[in-house]
Amino acid sequence: MLSFTLIAFAIFATALLVAGYLVWSVPQREHRRQLSARMREVRAHLGTRSRVAPDLVRQERRGSLAFLGDFIAWLGVIRRLQEYIQQANLSYRAADVIVICILIAAGAWFFWGLIGFSLLLLRGLLTLALAALPVIHILRVRGKRLKRFEAQLPDAIDLFNRSMKAGHNIHSGLETVAAETADPVRMEFRKVMEELALGSALEEALHNLGKRVPLIDLKFFITGLILQRQTGANLVGVLEGLSLLMRERLSLAARMKAHTAQQRFSAGLLCALPLVVALGMWFLKPEYIRLLYQDPTGSKFLTYAIVSEIVGILIIRRIANVRY
Repeated sequence: MLSFTLIAFAIFATALLVAGYLVWSVPQREHRRQLSARMREVRAHLGTRSRVAPDLVRQERRGSLAFLGDFIAWLGVIRRLQEYIQQANLSYRAADVIVICILIAAGAWFFWGLIGFSLLLLRGLLTLALAALPVIHILRVRGKRLKRFEAQLPDAIDLFNRSMKAGHNIHSGLETVAAETADPVRMEFRKVMEELALGSALEEALHNLGKRVPLIDLKFFITGLILQRQTGANLVGVLEGLSLLMRERLSLAARMKAHTAQQRFSAGLLCALPLVVALGMWFLKPEYIRLLYQDPTGSKFLTYAIVSEIVGILIIRRIANVRY
């Protein structure tokens, strides 16, 4: 019976790993194939004008001390975390968040030891999960704020266009957006006006806005303003097309979300079912749950179950996350 169970676990684990590999690797291979095809076309086009076509891929030569550069780049995590905090409009400091994560990890590690978790891998996974909660909170607040900004941006662009059609300049249009829109758009454009009032150049203030709100549609808007200031292009027509494109894309995303609501609910229910069953067993038969983390064999099975659950959730999220 034990050998049959081990064979079943091995088959299930193999199938799960194969599914995860396919979900992650197939889209990336398709992107690489498309990129390679485009570059071959460009090389062929360049080869018609010169006998030797230059290499379009920049190859980096890694020296014997390349690991030091990788470590220094890894230290940039604190800088990126601070950028995420600013984009979420929170008053935290990245160093404080890192310290809180370390304290949570240390407290959780000792707590799991006190209640009898004997397997180090299981303790490590649970400790990392709890330590990541502050960062997850920051990312969640940031994502919600960016979605609100993206939903309000078409109206802000239309308001800016009406101001430009009335004969105002770019500064007056930005001031109108900063005064007559809702947060978070109003807050960010007020920061732009404050920077301009303090003597900052328009291009620099707009680039800072793009750093605080990393949305591709906003970057198109900023690029259009800078080009109009430098070349005098027809900005109103470009921004009208951008606003229309944004509305159509948001409408398509809303329809797609509505059509896939049942599938996403089923996926969430499937992911939450093991936790609900474990919670119910804790109240009904707590000795069954204690066996999973007090017995060495039970700890191994629990670790396998947690890892499988995490991999399954990631696969489902990858499938359900449709890019639009």
